[in-house]
Amino acid sequence: MALAHPRTSRRRRTTRTRTLIGAVTAGILAAAGLVVTGQTSHAATARQAEALDRGVVSVHTDAGNLISWRWLATDADSVAFNVYRAGTKVNTSPVTGSTNYFHAGAPNSADYTVRAVVGGVEQGDSAHAIQFRAGYKDVPISPPPGGTTPDGVAYTYEANDASVGDLDGDGALDFVLKWQPTNAKDNSQSGYTGNTILDGVRLDGTRLWRIDLGRNIRSGAHYTQFQVYDYDGDGRAEVATKTADGSVDGRGTVIGSASADHRNSSGYVLSGPEYLTMFNGLTGAAMGTVDYVPARGTVSSWGDSYGNRVDRFLAGTAYLDGSRPSLIMARGYYTRTVIAAWDWRGGAFTRRWTFDTNSSTNTGRGYDGQGNHQLSVADVDGDGKDEIVYGAMAVDDNGSSLWTTKNGHGDAMHVGDLDPARPGLEEFKVDEDGSKPSSWMADAKTGQIIWSTPAGGDNGRGVSDDIWAGSAGAESWSSAASGLRDPHGTVVASRKPSSTNFLAWWDGDTTRELLDGTHIDKYGTAGDTRLLTGASVHSNNSTKATPVISGDLFGDWREEVVWATTNNTALRIYSTPYETGTRITTLLHDTTYRTALAWQNTAYNQPPHPGFFIGAGMATAPRPTVWIP
Repeated sequence: MALAHPRTSRRRRTTRTRTLIGAVTAGILAAAGLVVTGQTSHAATARQAEALDRGVVSVHTDAGNLISWRWLATDADSVAFNVYRAGTKVNTSPVTGSTNYFHAGAPNSADYTVRAVVGGVEQGDSAHAIQFRAGYKDVPISPPPGGTTPDGVAYTYEANDASVGDLDGDGALDFVLKWQPTNAKDNSQSGYTGNTILDGVRLDGTRLWRIDLGRNIRSGAHYTQFQVYDYDGDGRAEVATKTADGSVDGRGTVIGSASADHRNSSGYVLSGPEYLTMFNGLTGAAMGTVDYVPARGTVSSWGDSYGNRVDRFLAGTAYLDGSRPSLIMARGYYTRTVIAAWDWRGGAFTRRWTFDTNSSTNTGRGYDGQGNHQLSVADVDGDGKDEIVYGAMAVDDNGSSLWTTKNGHGDAMHVGDLDPARPGLEEFKVDEDGSKPSSWMADAKTGQIIWSTPAGGDNGRGVSDDIWAGSAGAESWSSAASGLRDPHGTVVASRKPSSTNFLAWWDGDTTRELLDGTHIDKYGTAGDTRLLTGASVHSNNSTKATPVISGDLFGDWREEVVWATTNNTALRIYSTPYETGTRITTLLHDTTYRTALAWQNTAYNQPPHPGFFIGAGMATAPRPTVWIP
């Protein structure tokens, strides 16, 4: 049954200010072991965003249907909405305080549209609502045929990570799904693997194309990081990923040599060319291919000689010029790190910059060995342009070093407005090095540590967001550190949540829920409450237990979760059945959040965060400034 939105008091939000780091402050930070480059603030410009439709969904419960829809950044602040069932209005007065409406007693087959009301004038119908008739929506998918590796090991395929983008330009999001063979390997494991496959899939299950990355791209969480985004501003998303000899695009065209087999007897691919390819999102055709930067070079120069650390890849999307998206592709984080930024304009790649910890500018300054199994993208210095937060270090929008904590590699990190009472964004991270703090929170602009927990060995999991209304700002917790901590590092509850994994805004309030495995829970100091258990679905990535994708994909600002069914024949989408009285612009038009959805599939997946605080007592959410191609 749908729940009413609990009323919460709103506290005044501290205005954000970002100023140039003065010489005195820089000196203090340097003395603390931080390396910082100051930046001058600039006014933010409008950012390119997707031309989305209203994204209306109808989620059925025993009591009726919850209809929800997007409040677009291009809508007026004062826009109101009417809800229609089969042409008949069902609300008594225009909906203004939220973008959802509960239609009591309606059957699951009820057909809804939404009409915006602008200046008292009703506009045309939206597209018809996506119907979640059983409380979920299934998108049919078709597993690729299995095979047998050269050493005689048979394998089949499982649906793995996905990303979203408008592949055909119709205003609706489509899926790009990675199929992973059942013999996929961690880099530390020898052995052959089956090929990695990417499918472009519409919401009705229509497969637009299938890309086979071929035998010279090894399968596993660290090998294939793919980005789905509209890089050239033509209104349709492209797909970018690393390719090699024998990769086959969505039209059957082979990239490089079709006959080359660069695998060694241990199944590793440590020779042969490496490429970066941009694929057409509508057709799957390879539109442009360049050499992957950086080249692998000498395998042992990345930290070992057998092929583990050389093939640790990360990827992302960032608004490096403050207006249009650029592609980020990276290699290495245990020792050397190289990050390359690319623009895709006019049907061609142009390399914007390359950051290399081995360069004369960066060597010996504590930037090597700082990367995580994921990255984050945000405008951390307030100049209107995005930076790359690469674990325990950050790289500026122009490719220069910004700061490093020198705390080293870790398995999880979160970047967002974790403390709304202080200016700017923060990073929460856990560490693997037993001699370093087991977890810490830092100012994302400078890298200055705000608080930390004592060293305690390899701290493998950590999460930070506002999951409990009993404490202001985000709560942070991790596997190795005790208690639930506030933005100052103070333990505010002794009982940690039952999971340390993903997050999702699911119920009617603004605190975030816990997403782990195939269920969603709400945190409580005495115990967690189960809100959803997925039916006949599986999670991904072994002990990581992550969804195919989770985020604000449809409907209002709350988040959907997508799992694959246990037989891998459908993507099962769940959308919240709970009412809310909170109105927030679709998070797809907040580019910090939107780029986080794009990099979510990278290596050890992490949940997305917006560029502003959502939580108990939050101020009115800001409206993003965007432009639509």
